[in-house]
Amino acid sequence: MKTYILKLIKMLKTNFPDTVLGFAKWISLGAVMGAVIGLIGTGFHHCVEYATHFREDHSFIIWFLPIAGLAIVSFYSAVGYKNDRGTNLVLLAVRDNEKMGFNHTLSIFVSTIITHLFGGSSGREGAALQIGGSIGSQLGRTFRLDEDDKRILTMCGMSAAFAALFNTPVAAAFFAMEVISVGIFHYSAIVACVISAVVADGISKSFGSAPFSADVVFPEGNAEVYIKILLLIVLCSLLSIFFCISMGAVSIAYKKIKNSYIRAALGGLIVALLTFVVGTYDYNGAGSGVIERAFTEPANLEAFILKIAFTALTLCAGFKGGEIVPVFFVGATFGSFFADIAGLEYSLGAAIGMIALFCGVTNCPIASMLLSIELFGSEGVVFFAIACAVSYVLSGYRGLYSEQTILYSKTKTRFINQKIGDKKHQSE
Repeated sequence: MKTYILKLIKMLKTNFPDTVLGFAKWISLGAVMGAVIGLIGTGFHHCVEYATHFREDHSFIIWFLPIAGLAIVSFYSAVGYKNDRGTNLVLLAVRDNEKMGFNHTLSIFVSTIITHLFGGSSGREGAALQIGGSIGSQLGRTFRLDEDDKRILTMCGMSAAFAALFNTPVAAAFFAMEVISVGIFHYSAIVACVISAVVADGISKSFGSAPFSADVVFPEGNAEVYIKILLLIVLCSLLSIFFCISMGAVSIAYKKIKNSYIRAALGGLIVALLTFVVGTYDYNGAGSGVIERAFTEPANLEAFILKIAFTALTLCAGFKGGEIVPVFFVGATFGSFFADIAGLEYSLGAAIGMIALFCGVTNCPIASMLLSIELFGSEGVVFFAIACAVSYVLSGYRGLYSEQTILYSKTKTRFINQKIGDKKHQSE
């Protein structure tokens, strides 16, 4: 007995100090990052909201979208980011310790506001991840942290910024740990990510931010309901592939125009003209109002198709923001449209559509599950679990972020270590 006690004491002496110091370090750094990025993210959120309201009150401003595109390209050129890689650079900052700085924070902050102000179809989460990731990366170098700690601080920043904008701290923390390399979690960052996300969420809410919420009617689970929901999920999985292919195809088409200034101006003009043709401003900006309506009334067939077109034409031309809110738009409107045909509650179709499409384009089933619970409660957890599982597998090896790595096969217990879009395992 004495021998075992001595061994235990020796083990504690060997490991406990490092564990305590590491825990204290990430509690402290997580809280600091949450506070700093929470304030910046909250300011960013309110700036985007103000820009959106101003555009809605002065709709003619959309005709200046080509000039806005020129301004964004000029701004990025001025700060030294002519070949910006967007959210992919954040993934590289974690995986390969690529450098990101405060210039990146400034450029994505300003350019996303310009995009929303003049009516580009864009979200905010891509900008949030870049803002948080760039601040984390820069502070990691400022504090002279080692490479491993710089990676954790970058993920910590991603969590805080995502939480500040969406007010879903649990999903934000796990999304940052899951999105880099699909198939593993970077659990070394769990304390920092959770603390920073909770702090940032608290700061954001103290300034009046509130998470998206909707009352979802969950039916009794019988065979007919499960069959209808499963069909919806399968279609959303295919739609997620279509979304990613559309983004890639439009990007390739735009790149045939070598001059980035002409590309941005032309993209802005196309979006402005398309707005005039469809006769509504529903597809400009993030489209939060349309997402909310999808939970209470059926969406039109063309709604999700047009949003994909508007988003691809905007972001691939060089405008800034993100794809996730447009993904929510597409998922909610398609789900609502399907629910109307299948005889399901609109709110149920919209909620499942949102989560299934988000999971399909990000390849993050755990973060998607947590997001569904934070947005819609735990009553429908079985439906959302099915949505995440099926969408993750059927969406294949595509996604929004080309630098995202899928480490393990989606259908076999096999290590594949491939990047998104690699056709090597498409047939599995």
